[in-house]
Amino acid sequence: MPGRLGLLAFRGDLPALVVAANPDVHVVTFEGVAAEVAPTSGQPARFEKMGAVIKALKAAGVDRLVMAGALARPPLDAKRLDLTTMAFAPKLMAALKQGDDGLLRAVIGFFEGHGLRVVGVHEVVPDLTAAPGLLAGRAPDKAALADADRAAAILAALAPLDLGQGAVVAGGLCLGIETLQGTDAMLAAVAATEPAKRPKAPGVLVKLPKAGQDLRVDMPAIGPGTVEAAARAGLAGIVVAAGQVLLIDRPGIVAAAEAAGLFVLARAL
Repeated sequence: MPGRLGLLAFRGDLPALVVAANPDVHVVTFEGVAAEVAPTSGQPARFEKMGAVIKALKAAGVDRLVMAGALARPPLDAKRLDLTTMAFAPKLMAALKQGDDGLLRAVIGFFEGHGLRVVGVHEVVPDLTAAPGLLAGRAPDKAALADADRAAAILAALAPLDLGQGAVVAGGLCLGIETLQGTDAMLAAVAATEPAKRPKAPGVLVKLPKAGQDLRVDMPAIGPGTVEAAARAGLAGIVVAAGQVLLIDRPGIVAAAEAAGLFVLARAL
């Protein structure tokens, strides 16, 4: 029988979803991170004291660990590192030079090296991803599907550069690629594009993981706000990779899409 689930909670709605679906979860939050759930211990941890975090998780009977929420690369005070974190520091510094994917692989390796199996949010919260099919709105036409295929091809070409989980294509032309600023910033830029420079086709947002991306800790996501931003950008709809994109508040996504007249489609990409 599996032991207790542990949660490293960061910013956003995901940690609360994990807690709601797993009431016995042992929650760890960190100083300087505004998580919306309370730590089980009553006190936030420090990133410099990962040895203490590992010890507390094991004392609580945790053998599976999920990381949920958004986290910028935290500043570390070298003078406060415990021995466990100090031993990991050289690998961490090397991983920081390898982009997000390399960093996340190093973090997973750290926890699994201490006997904690890392699992994805989608493995512990039901219905966070979608099977292939139409989730909201009217089925997209051939032109919209062709734009979705074009966006997926662009993202596949960029994957070796560790860049982008989203792209917008209209009439075969790329209007935006997601970078460090995120999906909302990309959609805002699309919305600000001069009408004369946009094709007649409204365009489609595609969200999918990069090739080889570890979906346990870095799965792309959309929420109602994504749908609203896509509507402001004048898009026809959103296509997500079936089974590989988190749907944060699925009922809210559907309601927002129906209200805006957009489609949301899960598809093998």
